Amino acid sequence: MSESSLVLSRRGLIAAGLTGSATLLATPFSARSQAPGGGPTGGRSAVIDVNRARTDPIPVAVLDFAAAGGENSRLASNIAQVINNNLARSGLFRPVSPSAFLQSGPVGDTPNFQDWRAIGAQALVTGKVDVAGSGQVRVEFRLWDVLPAQQIQGTAYTTGVGNWRRIAHIISDMIYERLLGEKGYFDTRIVYIAGTGPRDRRVKRLAIMDQDSENNRFLTDGSWAALTPRFHPTRDQIAFMSYTNNRPRVFAFDLGSSRQQVLGEFDGMTFAPRFAPDGDNVIMSVTHGGGSDIVAVHLGSRRERRLTSSGSIDTSPCYNPEGTQIVFNSDRGGDQQLYVMDAGGGGARRISFGSGRYATPVWSPRGDLIAFTRLGRSGFAIGVMRPDGSGERILSESFAVEGPTFAPNGRVLMFWRESPARDSRGNGFSSRLVSIDITGFNERPVTTPTDASDPAWSPLAA
Repeated sequence: MSESSLVLSRRGLIAAGLTGSATLLATPFSARSQAPGGGPTGGRSAVIDVNRARTDPIPVAVLDFAAAGGENSRLASNIAQVINNNLARSGLFRPVSPSAFLQSGPVGDTPNFQDWRAIGAQALVTGKVDVAGSGQVRVEFRLWDVLPAQQIQGTAYTTGVGNWRRIAHIISDMIYERLLGEKGYFDTRIVYIAGTGPRDRRVKRLAIMDQDSENNRFLTDGSWAALTPRFHPTRDQIAFMSYTNNRPRVFAFDLGSSRQQVLGEFDGMTFAPRFAPDGDNVIMSVTHGGGSDIVAVHLGSRRERRLTSSGSIDTSPCYNPEGTQIVFNSDRGGDQQLYVMDAGGGGARRISFGSGRYATPVWSPRGDLIAFTRLGRSGFAIGVMRPDGSGERILSESFAVEGPTFAPNGRVLMFWRESPARDSRGNGFSSRLVSIDITGFNERPVTTPTDASDPAWSPLAA
């Protein structure tokens, strides 16, 4: 059993290392050719191809965690429920209904695997919770591969009891990675714009929540409209556009102190910010005359570099994961299309050639895809293409959809969808967040307490 002590830092819970009493029981994939009793497993691997899981979700049983003391049973059950919900929402797992369980209590050191095979479970999650008098909680979990009757993972975490949701998300990520062979995305947050009030007088506040819509809070009071928030890759900081004092400019917002500061001093308005992958620079659009250029600002020295000067509208820049290229949209060719250029500016080449206008490009954290908004005769669409413009695929179409953002593992997109108003006063209008797998399946609404737009997915916590 590996044990991590978790502490609360600027970015939330981080692993602080192994404790002296920890004993590692997790079985590496490469050593899983024998079951615990020494018998062969038939060579079955726990890792299932993600594409197979998309069409045939993995049946997984998540038992309520055992509790040391009756007063902890609700907390133990809540942790198991968050894990169950995370796996279900991904669309890649099919949680087995508890009503089918042949075992419902503690399973002991080793489950009765035959009972879980009988109900079709391929993976089993068990655990236990112990709350100490000092306000600390120790959460232990085990992941079992049912068919070969083998433990895949065993880990324990210790942290303040108020951080139990973070523990559930971290465990969910570990299950996702162990069974699918790629990083999870459950221990993440979403920053977005919360909209309230009549459509012609919208109050737009900066807001943040966990990826499962919990722990929602407003970061600004709505005195000035906010737009297009973006996470810093390593700091607990957000860049966004604010209309403070009726002057649209890009600001940095520190999540720890709530302090705001302007990023770059320009005569024109600044908008559409995006941090570089190394976090040293922020790129944005700066207006001049009837057009806009893309400018990079070094966060330390505040030195400014103009990357485009085409005399057109160049905007919505986004770096590739290596920080060597930038995708953006521009009307330099007479119509709004996507272009890729070198990170230092120059060498711009058009990559979008479909029917319609293209906007809001964002590079996948994997580097293999660029997501975009497309506006055509039939309405708006969210799609993806390769960085050279080939392989364009539309994932979702609607009256108005816009602003895709990738989960940090590149597997899921989130965007926002507007509904049309019923009358000139804006009645019936709504704006909601939606998530979808990059293959185009598992489209789901994302719950927010108000209307919502402009989502941005956080990196995984360090």
